[in-house]
Amino acid sequence: MSPFSAVLDASVLFPAAIRDTLLRAGGAGLYQLYWSDEILEEVRRNLVKSGRATEEQAQRLVDTMQRAFPEAMVAGYEVLIERMTNEPKDRHVLAAAVRSQAEIIVTDNLRDFPGEALAPFNVEAYSADAFLMLLFDSAPEQLIQIVIEQTNALRSPPQTSAAVLDSLGKQAPTFAANVRMQIDSASESS
Repeated sequence: MSPFSAVLDASVLFPAAIRDTLLRAGGAGLYQLYWSDEILEEVRRNLVKSGRATEEQAQRLVDTMQRAFPEAMVAGYEVLIERMTNEPKDRHVLAAAVRSQAEIIVTDNLRDFPGEALAPFNVEAYSADAFLMLLFDSAPEQLIQIVIEQTNALRSPPQTSAAVLDSLGKQAPTFAANVRMQIDSASESS
């Protein structure tokens, strides 16, 4: 059983580097991840709208994510949406967290999830940076290995760990700095 459960908002599934790290951490059992059809549709739509992916590429990504994490899909949350008091456009995210009994929503839109809207449901909102630091504090070696594996998986074009950490640092600067420090420290001692 994972020590944490979290709903991943579209805002943290949109950037490729953060998405990859979060999915790899979930796949490693560091937490139980959740999402809904509505969240994944928002990711797909925004990837296409921003020009980062074609319709086919975006759909393939969503399909791959669903196949990799079939247990992540939250259903039946729709009946809870009207009871949520956070930002209207993100009420579906809080409803999915309540339905899945997740303790955390990982989002880069923290202002859309004020504490007074979350407290009645025992849910907290974390930025991607804060959530990755929570995971890093509980399993630093695993997170470092995840970033190394993420780097090694990038072949088109190949990336260095420094480049991956630079990408991660755009949304998760504290996490990226901590991983970089550990990797640099390990390199110096070998």
